[in-house]
Amino acid sequence: MANETQGLELRSLVKSSGELELSLATVSIPDPGPDEILVRVQASPINPSDLGLLLGPADIAQAKVAGTADRPVVTAPIPPAIMRAMAARADESMPVGNEGAGEVVKAGANAQHLMGKTVAMLGGAMYAQYRLLKAADVLVLPPGASAADGASCFVNPLTALGMVETMRREGHTALVHTAAASNLGQMLNKVCLKDGVELVNIVRSPEQVKILKDIGAKHIVDSSRPDFQEELVKALVATGATLAFDAIGGGKLAGQILNGMEVAANMTAKTYSRYGSTTYKQVYIYGGLNTAPTELSRAFGMSWGLGGWLLTPFLMKIGPEAGAKLRQRVLDELKTTFASHYSHEISLAEALNPEIIAAYNRRATGEKYLINPSKGL
Repeated sequence: MANETQGLELRSLVKSSGELELSLATVSIPDPGPDEILVRVQASPINPSDLGLLLGPADIAQAKVAGTADRPVVTAPIPPAIMRAMAARADESMPVGNEGAGEVVKAGANAQHLMGKTVAMLGGAMYAQYRLLKAADVLVLPPGASAADGASCFVNPLTALGMVETMRREGHTALVHTAAASNLGQMLNKVCLKDGVELVNIVRSPEQVKILKDIGAKHIVDSSRPDFQEELVKALVATGATLAFDAIGGGKLAGQILNGMEVAANMTAKTYSRYGSTTYKQVYIYGGLNTAPTELSRAFGMSWGLGGWLLTPFLMKIGPEAGAKLRQRVLDELKTTFASHYSHEISLAEALNPEIIAAYNRRATGEKYLINPSKGL
């Protein structure tokens, strides 16, 4: 029988000496309070948003492993120029993993109705064998849904719904999304198709074009093609999209989208303005697949915006009632619109294998890793 008073937890430590250390720490688990539950974590995805905390700016190509097969310790150097930016987390061992799912194995007096239930969780420290949470903070998965089914029912589904909700609240009528063949991008396509929202998908290869065509996406533009800008404008004219969510961040893409929106707006304008179109154009950067500076070639008038977008501040902004409606939709469509597919399931120890780290750090389309902290127990 599993020991539910102690468990392993994956930790990421940036040392002030300029080194990343990944390890499995033994942590004590207190008994649940009256309104708390203890969950045996059975599934937790490796999302791009997890990798920043997990690996930081370390040079994984130079990673070394020590310890034992079941308790490995991985170290990798951090370039000195980047260490200055890491000062706030230096020498603090940090748990990792934004979301997950598992079975309730202990419950407080006011949460006995959750005993034995499979629940989805959000709140960090999910790359662990056990997680203590308030009962009110979990989602009970529907009958027949496994922990793997519910492991990714917060970050990607709520981000996809949040993008569409942002569009509606800010007065836009269609969307542009980059890195569109990702797990999130495929979910966003399904949401937009179901809700009748026009979506322009920007991808980076012919293989990614096929992925989206196979799920019914209508407007797909390949940024690797020489006619990318022309094809982007055609899609923007067809959809009228004036809002974009950019996962790339660095480089010229955000500026190219704004320029394309301006050209599309001017093609339907009835009068000329020396200040550019009066159509407001907005790009939100929500990721950093390219860490280079964001470059803007300003040929898009004066009615535009470039900003950041994150899920947690968005949920705080719309309030608990609106957030609850989005979560309920995720549960209702867990195995359809918001179904996640994983290419690999790994244990906590396997997550610290340098070869596996290099694989999930590539963030390759179609490669989605799921950590099962209960694997091998």
